[in-house]
Amino acid sequence: MKLFTIFVEIQIIMQLTPSKINTFLFFKLPSAFICGVRVKQLEAAKCVVTVKHRWINQNPFNSMYFAVQAMSAELSTGALVMYQIKKSNKKISMLVANNKANFTKKATGRITFTCLDGDKIETAILNTIATGEGQTFWMKSIGVDETGTQVSEMDFEWSIKIKSN
Repeated sequence: MKLFTIFVEIQIIMQLTPSKINTFLFFKLPSAFICGVRVKQLEAAKCVVTVKHRWINQNPFNSMYFAVQAMSAELSTGALVMYQIKKSNKKISMLVANNKANFTKKATGRITFTCLDGDKIETAILNTIATGEGQTFWMKSIGVDETGTQVSEMDFEWSIKIKSN
């Protein structure tokens, strides 16, 4: 029985890949896809999203528009939430409730957003399953340019709850 449980868990985890999330972007968030936002790495506790400064996503100051950075940062947190929800095998809704951003340098070149807060989601999911109550939690995404210099830091407050039948 334990071997079957491990097999099912592996199958669930294997279903959500960077490629599948990028396909999801194409159909459900086309503005992010057109701007070049792409998931590069997705694991239980870590998600990496990149976007390259181009004409389509620039601002009048010849750097990346803040909203494109926000889309990328949000995806790095949201993909982790989706990953953990899929892993739980429960019907759970997710929604951004709040966000904070800090921009420290002009974003040019390829910007990489990394979120390392996957462990926060698992705890919140277990709590919402156990109590039936919605849960909120903050996740941080840090954007760095090709030299490793931080260009932005964004925090997103996610709200999750069990979907009613």
